[in-house]
Order: sequence, then structure tokens, then C-alpha cells
Amino acid sequence: MITKPKGTYDLYGTDERIYSYISNLIDDYMINYNYDKIRTPVFEASELFHRGVGETTDIVTKETYDFTDRGGRSITLRPEGTAGVVRSFIENKLYGNRSDAIKFYYNETMYRYERPQAGRYRELTQIGVEVFNSDDVMIDAEVISLGYNILKELGLNDAVVKLNTLGDAESRKNYTKALVDYFKPHVKELCEDCQRRLDTNPLRLLDCKVDSDTELFKNAPVISDYLTPSSIERFNKLKEYLNILDVDYEINYNIVRGLDYYDHDVWEYFLEDNNLALGGGGRYNTLIKSLDGPEMPAVGFAFGVDRLISVIKNKIGENEAEKTLDAFIMSINEEERMFAIKISQTLRLNNISCEINSTNLGLKAQFKQADRLNSKFLVLLNSEDLKKGIITIKDNKTKEEVKVDESEVVDYLLGNI
Repeated sequence: MITKPKGTYDLYGTDERIYSYISNLIDDYMINYNYDKIRTPVFEASELFHRGVGETTDIVTKETYDFTDRGGRSITLRPEGTAGVVRSFIENKLYGNRSDAIKFYYNETMYRYERPQAGRYRELTQIGVEVFNSDDVMIDAEVISLGYNILKELGLNDAVVKLNTLGDAESRKNYTKALVDYFKPHVKELCEDCQRRLDTNPLRLLDCKVDSDTELFKNAPVISDYLTPSSIERFNKLKEYLNILDVDYEINYNIVRGLDYYDHDVWEYFLEDNNLALGGGGRYNTLIKSLDGPEMPAVGFAFGVDRLISVIKNKIGENEAEKTLDAFIMSINEEERMFAIKISQTLRLNNISCEINSTNLGLKAQFKQADRLNSKFLVLLNSEDLKKGIITIKDNKTKEEVKVDESEVVDYLLGNI
């Protein structure tokens, strides 16, 4: 038997329904916030991610799926969404002569060769947003609150934003030096990854999952001591806006995110009850230019949908996530079956979900099938009633039955489902 590759999954049943619910909610939110949907290729030139995401990030050094195609080109499966959206933005000249904020969102599959764990896979889905052409801290607050409000709408009421700032270039330069000066004498105490990061990307030391609870890391310098006055002013203004928008946030100076392109504010969306990160984002004002585009500021975030599905399913319980059906149409003989297929189409075209007996089940088995499908109503077809233009409808919960005229079935169900 052929099985799926490690770190991948089949999406069906409850998980697929939750995914569809999340996707539909996201689409509705993005309309309200004036975002346009964008789709990019699942594979791109490796250079895009090596330059965009960063040569020294864990994603590029450990996790990308790289291969050489038949034309000898170096290709990488998309590990994250931002770089591809920026490439499309530049290549298609979507910036034009516009002076307003340019907003996109995506819902796409990514690929990372990492150790599979709960809610994390090698084939994963991310939903994210990118806003170009605005350096106003107000748009940062809008983007942060957008993600926060989506989590609330999904019923994740313990969601909190863990917020930090990396400051401007001068702030990061001074802070980076302070980190190197602090950790250099203790290099042998660091894990293998952090020994490498100390030379290649010192800020990533703060994202260490191995040594973060040690006294060495707890006493490390914090970015707040190295921010320039303008960076402090910007960060304070952001917090003011978030307070206005009723976003529950807390300052965490160890939030740096795992990508090289961030500057100024960075954040992660956390569930306090689970101590679980669902996604995050930040501002990246230099990425577009570094990928040969115009000098243009940008900000964005992404959610890991697979982890969202897992959390939501645990929150609401398996039963509440089960599939429901508006009506199950029961039939026995050929005359009833002929009418069943006709009325099923009428109901479906009127946005009433229904199912028919298509496998010649007996009456008892049909009742069981209707229960398995969580059907709200049963449409009981009877040859004698059909000759009179009458149909019996049974409430599958209260067990009450009513007889309605054939022409009134749609109105009755729409008024009661």
C-alpha cells in the first residue's frame, strides 16, 4: 500500500470543515478590511527565498525543499508567503503610481523540512496578509488588530499579542553589538545553533528554544535599552493605537521572529491557556528594495492554519464540529425515488443541503443514515401522498411531523432550518 509522505496529511471530515469555516471567515474579514487576494507559485527560484527570507535563517539553512529542475535551474518549494508576494508585487509592477496602502492576503500551502509535531507539518497551510506602501504606525496597529480580531471571531478568547520592537537600523546595530559582547565570553555554553547565530545573526539568539530558560539568557541585554528616541516614540504610538482598538497585548523583548527582514515592531499571536504560538508578523521596510523593487515600506503577518484547526477542534469538541444536514429525503419504491431526485435538486438550488437514498437502503437503514449525517429534518415520501401533492416533513429532533403541499416544501424548510 502506498502511504503519504512523512509530515503531510489528508484533509477530510471534521478538519476539512473547520478549514473551510476558517477560510470563509478570512474571506469575509478581508473584504471588510479592503484586502485583495493573491496567489503565487508553489515553487520559485531558490534565490528568492535565500535573499528574501535570509541565508542565515533556520528556514533556509535547515528547512527548505531545494531541487534542480530539468533545465538546470535551482528551485525551492515555497517555505513562507511574504517573499513570493513581494516578488509578484515587483514583477507585475503592482505598485504603479499609487499613493495609498496596497493590501493583499493569501491562503496557500507551504513546505518546510522540519520535525513534524502537533499542529506542525512539512506540508502546511498559512493564511497571511501583506500591506505595502505605508510606513504609518496606524497601519501596523490595523494589521495587528486584524489578526487578533480573527482569533476572537474563531472563539479563541484567550488570545493575546506578544509585542516587541527591533527599532530602526541604528537601534539594531547597537543592540547586536551588545549581544555579541555579552555572549562571546560564554560561547561554549551555547547550543550548537546559537554558536552559529552568534557569528551570523546575533538577534536570533533570543529565539533559542534550548537555552532560553538559563540564567545566561535571562540576564542578556534587552532591546529597550538600545532604542533610539524615534524608535521609542514609534513604539509608544503603536501601543496607543492598540489600546484604542482594544487589543490585548503584552511586551516581550525576546520576540524577534525567525526571519531576517523584520525591523521595528514584531509580534506573535499566543494562546495563554495553551502557551501556544499561532502565528506572527512584523514590519519589513527593506525587503522590497532588497529584491530589486522600489524603496517601499511593508508590514504583514501569517497564521499557521493547521495549528488553528487543531486548537479549534479541541476548543469546540468533536461533536460540535460534526457535519450537519438540513434534510434527508427518504424513499422506497421507484416512484418515490424519481420524485426524490427531483425535489433534492429543488432544495439544493435553494441553498438547502440534503441527501437522498442512493444505495437502495431499507427504511430502517435510512433512518440510521439520516442520524449519522445529523439531518435536521426528514422528508418522508409516500406514493399515496405524492399523488395528492402532499409531502410529510419530520423534525428529527422533536420527532414532530407535518404535512405540507409540495409547492411549500422549500418555504417550510427555509423557515425552520
